Amino acid sequence: MFFTYLRRELRRRRKAALVVASGLALGIALVVVVSSVSSGMGKAQEKVLQSLYGLGTDMTVTKAMETSEEGGERPERPRFSFDAQAEGSGEEQSTDHVMVQGFQSLADSTVDKVGEQNGVADAVGGLSLQVVKVSGEFTRGRFQQDGQGGQDGGPGGPGGAEPSEGGRVQGGGADFDVNSYSVYGTDVTEPKLGPLTSSRITDGRTFKASETDAKVAVVDSAHAKEKELETGDTVTVKGTKFKVIGIATAESGDAAADLYLPLKQAQTLADAKDKVTTIYVRATDSQQIDSVKSAIQKNVSGTTVTTSADLADTVSGSLSTASSLAIGVGTWLSVAVLVTAFLVAGLLTSSAVSRRVREFGTLKALGWTSGRVTGQVVGEAVVHGLMGGVLGIALGLAGAYAVTAISPTLQAELGGGAGGSGGMGGPGGGPVGGPGREAAAKTLEVALTAPVGLTTVALAVGLAVAGGLVAGAFGGWRASRLRPADALRRVA
Repeated sequence: MFFTYLRRELRRRRKAALVVASGLALGIALVVVVSSVSSGMGKAQEKVLQSLYGLGTDMTVTKAMETSEEGGERPERPRFSFDAQAEGSGEEQSTDHVMVQGFQSLADSTVDKVGEQNGVADAVGGLSLQVVKVSGEFTRGRFQQDGQGGQDGGPGGPGGAEPSEGGRVQGGGADFDVNSYSVYGTDVTEPKLGPLTSSRITDGRTFKASETDAKVAVVDSAHAKEKELETGDTVTVKGTKFKVIGIATAESGDAAADLYLPLKQAQTLADAKDKVTTIYVRATDSQQIDSVKSAIQKNVSGTTVTTSADLADTVSGSLSTASSLAIGVGTWLSVAVLVTAFLVAGLLTSSAVSRRVREFGTLKALGWTSGRVTGQVVGEAVVHGLMGGVLGIALGLAGAYAVTAISPTLQAELGGGAGGSGGMGGPGGGPVGGPGREAAAKTLEVALTAPVGLTTVALAVGLAVAGGLVAGAFGGWRASRLRPADALRRVA
């Protein structure tokens, strides 16, 4: 009887049911869109953080570079020596200078000490380097005597003789090119932790655990394109040749370094045996990151521990602004619209009950109890809510799909983190690359998507039922107050 009467009434009052369902649908659709966009914001921020520290890293341990005034290490400055008297004019000369960049180096033993702290699942060290390559040639000048042809020679003319009065040296000089790129020494025995995990191998392969001493390299795709490198080629760093075994493409569009080498090889190049600049840490429980951070700071003195939450605070730009709007304004707007939809649905249902006084009064006169009448009204309202839920989910999915299809590009500006920027001249000396670069401001671009998960759909269904119950509560309260005499008085 309940379902028969329910089906008949819903068919008779299609317009009223559609109005109530549409109001709820708008509120639910807005909730679905805001929830999916917020989820997309979270994924975009994760990409930004992974571009710095790599997938699976919960925190990093570093030591800020001390200035000479503080009695610490002096920032390393490159020095280059060339022979201007080299045989043969135009002979090219080149030299590499490899510098530890970004942070003060830590002993390898610090990695083990960090790994022994409570709550640490894994810890691995890495060495961030900057290579400055200077290459070019000197050109000898030509001695020109007034009224005579020129002769090859240096400033003193042929054989080093002093130039006679009225003569002069023409031409000559030096033409050198300075090229800088970042190198990162990675622990090949721990491939699942560190900045290389934020890149995808698009050609060749990554390091093997047995290649700790091998002269092999993985090159970032952008650097490989610039230098026209392919898998199987060789790159030379400070006179040492490394075979390119793979090309890596950063998932976020920005690589941690231009060139990746086994950690021991990087330490050898930089004369930094048993040294690292960054320790990447994975916690056993993501809920205990703060306590693990405190333990490391307490037991490993002089270090700075940076978590993903700390790093997220330095992210600004349109990504941060849009995220704040989605979480703040969007959430409150969704709540306001949803509450309004619930109230409107309740009022419409209550108004519909008022128009059905004779109907419900007659049913009570025939023996229907107040509880049965109220249950009938609530049942109709719940069906209205479910209809609104289906329509709202459909509208929400369409909105989320539109956002994903458009994929608006957002910018994330990464502010300074702990430590100095290990640029070309040492801290603060210029552009930064590699894992130590989080100390320098930089901008990343990420595409916004709006993924809709099962949790969002379940939330929408729950809101639909809740909306129906709220509307039913209004109507049921009104129906329970009806008396058979009121209905009989209105019968013509």
